[in-house]
Amino acid sequence: MKKMIIRGGQKLSGEVTIGGAKNSTVALIPAAILADTPVKFDSVPAILDVRNLMLILKSMNVASSFNSGELQIDPTQIKSVPLPGGAIKSLRASYYFMGALLGKFGKAIVGFPGGDNIGPRPIDQHIKGFRALGAKVVEKNDAVRITTGAGGLHGARIFFDIVSVGATINVLLAAVKAQGTTVIENAAKEPEIVDLATFLNNMGANIRGAGTDVIRIKGVSTLKATNTHTIIPDRIEAGTYLAFAAANGEGVLVKNVITEHLEPFIAKLVEMGVYLEVHEDSVYVAGGKELTPVTVKTAPFPGFATDLQQPITPLLMKAKGNSTIIDTLYPERIKHISEMQRMGGLIDSKDGVITVRHSENLRGAVVNASEIRAGVSLVGLALMSKGTTTIINAENILRGYERIVEKLHGLSVDVKIVEEEDSLIR
Repeated sequence: MKKMIIRGGQKLSGEVTIGGAKNSTVALIPAAILADTPVKFDSVPAILDVRNLMLILKSMNVASSFNSGELQIDPTQIKSVPLPGGAIKSLRASYYFMGALLGKFGKAIVGFPGGDNIGPRPIDQHIKGFRALGAKVVEKNDAVRITTGAGGLHGARIFFDIVSVGATINVLLAAVKAQGTTVIENAAKEPEIVDLATFLNNMGANIRGAGTDVIRIKGVSTLKATNTHTIIPDRIEAGTYLAFAAANGEGVLVKNVITEHLEPFIAKLVEMGVYLEVHEDSVYVAGGKELTPVTVKTAPFPGFATDLQQPITPLLMKAKGNSTIIDTLYPERIKHISEMQRMGGLIDSKDGVITVRHSENLRGAVVNASEIRAGVSLVGLALMSKGTTTIINAENILRGYERIVEKLHGLSVDVKIVEEEDSLIR
């Protein structure tokens, strides 16, 4: 188990460069097995999820190598095998192998996905989509078993009952090689879906409408990579550093940002009174003094991202008054609240509404990073607190934030990671 130790009262200053999007990467890696050639990605974040996905690839006889942000995957010797347990259980995005294997082989056996415990995230819409494409789906013994008949997958019109990023991606992966045309209605619009469609189209897929609520996929027989695919910048990582800089910064430039992906978040910072300079691919945060409380309500893209409701919370504690957060997507995403209360944060949740009050008496404590975004929100609060904070289960933070210690060092912040036996990890 890793621990993160943070000395409070430190101010952020300098520059930070945002890495490739985690939520794109964890879909692109499973998508790579659909290729009939080796695949190469760059701007791949150095996070634990990537390593776990590489372990899954290895179990299928798919060779991969990762060095300095470049990931190479060779699926030409892939074998169709069940994927239960192990690394599958460690991250929810492993469920994208359901769609990818179904598209590749016409069958898949995948263990029920794990990942962060932020409340129910059912896969019923995924299953609905697979069945519409002609697959038989059976849930048994903690695994999803998907098969197709002699005719294989066929195009279909699918209307999702709810907007689901995961279901949109999974059905897209399954449909890209299906016979005929598939139309996904009420599709998710997230930038990561556009990134995935761009990757597949560059290999010869025929996908139109990604980024809108109607996606049309005309099946193709083969996919061949000819160029390196550069993963889009991580909008959640960018928003996290913007929030930290606004709450506790003395001038921070956040680089490699697609600002259009962050418009709802940036608008909320401006509403609070944070001074920003928004450039073409970067944002400079001078900070804010008299901050106004706001209401944050999460929604599917292009709304306020659920993954940013926890990272913005320390900033809300600086506002003069009460702010509220309503997470319409994951109302049980409240694991950070009890930990913040240990640190003197005035925050509570009732009837699906999180109330955040102005908090002046913040103090360091031993707290638990129960999942990625809850954990990183504690980092932001620790920097605002008096004394030292120790965050246990820090590996959860490292799952989603590449080189966070190094990047904070670059912002003049002293943070370190230690193992349980207290040997320093460089």
